[in-house]
Amino acid sequence: AVVSTQSTGGCGKIGLYHEDYYNVAVMFASIPNFFAEFYAENDVNNNGIECMRVLNEIIADFDELLEKPKFNCIEKIKTIGATYMVAAGLTPKVVYDGADTDLDAYLCTLCDFAFAMQDCIKKINKHSFNNFQLRMGINHGSLVAGVIGATKPQYDIWGNTVNVASRMESTGKIGKVQITEDSSQKLERYGFRFEETHF
Repeated sequence: AVVSTQSTGGCGKIGLYHEDYYNVAVMFASIPNFFAEFYAENDVNNNGIECMRVLNEIIADFDELLEKPKFNCIEKIKTIGATYMVAAGLTPKVVYDGADTDLDAYLCTLCDFAFAMQDCIKKINKHSFNNFQLRMGINHGSLVAGVIGATKPQYDIWGNTVNVASRMESTGKIGKVQITEDSSQKLERYGFRFEETHF
């Protein structure tokens, strides 16, 4: 971990906290048709508030999944609109010790979580008579995690690993999990099967 302090021009000092990680699995999961097809602002849904109430319930259900012991290596990073961002391998209680099997476990657990999210959204659709679908992307590698900002500081992660995971999601197919080739090669050893995609 690294903690540095920088001057703010005589108005005090701001502490910057960040930590380097070398093997973390990252996933972005979005609901593309939420805003494209479902969200609207009109008198019927109280100018969009009822739509956001539905989104909040979906996110809360995803959060509840993370409370299961088998997902204890996964950390929720943030939500951006209808996109849910998580990473496996950041939590202090499950520390990466340099073994490939640990990273493999993170990837396998993250994929299991992706499938659990898909099952969750199916149940939500059944009870709410909607047709929400997930589009997900996964990548692994090194990144930087930390807290920045003097007001409303927020924990976040940065790096090419995160950018590629985001791109896997945005260029993927609805209802599918798109994974980088490096990540898929690791997962194939554990029985996961993949279809090759071309851009």
